[in-house]
Amino acid sequence: MSAVPTTLLTEDQLALVEATLDFAQDHLAPHAVAWDQAKHFPLDVLRKAAGLGLGGLYVREEHGGSGLSRTDGVLIVETLASGCPSIAGFVSIHNMVAWLIDHHGDAAQRERWLPRLCAMEDLGSYCLTEPGAGSDAAALRTRAVRDGDHYVLTGVKQFISGAGASQTYLVMARTGDDGARGVSAFLVDKDDAGLSFGPNEKKMGWNAQPTRQVILDRVRLPADRLLGHEGEGFRIAMSGLNGGRLGIAACSLGGARAALDRSLVHLADREAFGGRLLDAQALQFRLADMATELTAARALVHQAAHALDRGDPQAPQLCAMAKRFATDTGYAVADRALQLHGGYGYLTDYGIEKIVRDLRVHQILEGTNEIMRVIVARGLTEALR
Repeated sequence: MSAVPTTLLTEDQLALVEATLDFAQDHLAPHAVAWDQAKHFPLDVLRKAAGLGLGGLYVREEHGGSGLSRTDGVLIVETLASGCPSIAGFVSIHNMVAWLIDHHGDAAQRERWLPRLCAMEDLGSYCLTEPGAGSDAAALRTRAVRDGDHYVLTGVKQFISGAGASQTYLVMARTGDDGARGVSAFLVDKDDAGLSFGPNEKKMGWNAQPTRQVILDRVRLPADRLLGHEGEGFRIAMSGLNGGRLGIAACSLGGARAALDRSLVHLADREAFGGRLLDAQALQFRLADMATELTAARALVHQAAHALDRGDPQAPQLCAMAKRFATDTGYAVADRALQLHGGYGYLTDYGIEKIVRDLRVHQILEGTNEIMRVIVARGLTEALR
C-alpha cells in the first residue's frame, strides 16, 4: 500500500513519505481498530512519532522543530492518515498549536513551550469553538479580564481534541468589545488553577483521541501568557486554521486512499458469477472514478499548500477550497469502498467502517464545509462590493 503517489516528489520528500509510511504501517494500522473500539489515546505512539520530527513539523529548527513547508506537511499527514485518520488528525491539530506559538510568540514563549511540544512530551490543543459559538467564531463569549499583571479567564470551550490529555491549551478569549477585534489568544497550562474538563464525548468517529469541554473557572494567568497583542487573537486563530484545514484535507486523502487500496485487494480475492470481482468492468469503473477523484483532490490540496508556503494572498480561499473538496471527496470515496466490500465493509474487523466514521467529521471541523463555501464566495465577490 502506498498512501501518496510518488511522482513529482523530490528526493527529500520521498524520504519523508517512506519514513512516515513505515511508521504508519508498523505503529498505527495494526492497532487502529482496537484503539477505536477501546477509545484509547496512544500517547506512547505519539511520542514515537515525535522521534521522526512529527511533533513540530512547521516549527523552526532552532526551536526544536523540523522546519518543513506546508507542502511537505500535507504529504506527511496524508501518509500518516493511511494508518489511522484519528491519530493523524490530532497530529495536525497539535502542529497547528506549535506553529502558532513559533510564529506569533515572543522569544520567552518559544523557549518555554516549544521544546516539549516538538518532543510531544506535552501535547497541544486548540480552543476556539464554544457551545454557543461554532461557525460564528467571532461571537465567542469566553472572557479574559485584565487584573494588574494578570488576566482572569472564564468560559467554556467545546469539542476540544486532546482535552484532558494535552498539557498546553491555546485559548481564544474576549478582552474587548464584541466582534473579531475584541478577541485575544492565551497560553493555558493544564496545571493552572481553575482549569477543568468535561467528560470524554461519545462520538461517531475519531475515538482514538479524546474530545472534551475545556472549562475555565477564573483561571488566573500572568500577562506573559498573552500570545501576540490584545485584539490579535482572532487573526491568530484564523492564520492557524489555514494550515489546519490543509491538514484535515490531507487526513481525508490518506484515509480514503487506504480504503481504496483495501478495496482493490478485497475485489481481487473475491469471486462471484464465475470470476474475480476485480475483473467486472462495472466495478473497475467505480475504482477508476475513486482514484481519479482522489488525484484531483490531492492536486488542489498541494496547490493550496504551495500558495500558503509562498504567502499568496489567495491562500485562504485556496485552503478553503481544498478543505471542502478533499473532505467531501475523501468521505465519498471511503463510503463507496465500504459498498464495494459488501457486508464485510460493515464489519468492524475489516476497518473500512472505521475509516468512514473517522472521515465524516472532517466535513465539520476546522470550519464546516458550508463555511468553506462562504470563504470562497467572499473571495470571488469582494471586488464587486
